[in-house]
Amino acid sequence: DIFIERNPLDSSMAELMVARNPDYHVRGVPDAVKMSQLSGLLQDALISTDHVQQCAIIRRQDGDIRASSVGFNLYPDHVSLLLDAFKNPPQTREEGLYYDDKQYTCVRADSHSIYAKCGSSGIVLVKTETMLIMATYTENMYPSVCVEAVEKLADYFKEKGT
Repeated sequence: DIFIERNPLDSSMAELMVARNPDYHVRGVPDAVKMSQLSGLLQDALISTDHVQQCAIIRRQDGDIRASSVGFNLYPDHVSLLLDAFKNPPQTREEGLYYDDKQYTCVRADSHSIYAKCGSSGIVLVKTETMLIMATYTENMYPSVCVEAVEKLADYFKEKGT
């Protein structure tokens, strides 16, 4: 299990360290507990880096939002657009991504990850076996730290087979 925290000695790039934390074991427990644990995991692994504005974990099978950061509401049509972006990565790379009334230019699009930007804001999408992790960053945040945090969280879920 994973807990990602910022190294207090490195304030410029918010270096991420991975440590084991049994509080985030999510198999074999009721859905309400899982959602609470996943919300905590989003907070600890992504929001606490200070380079992720909003984030969510979406179940790919049905588009159900398993957890999201405080105050972040994804609508079903947004979820569908995000999931559909992986159906044809070359087209997504060429056309970009339309999200939240903005057109984002695609920086990377493959079967695993999609990174897109609009001015100084951006979206990071990473697929796992069963989930889609979505994060946004804004001005004064480092896109590379956002990407690294989301990819590490995705790697954690992939190790768990989820």
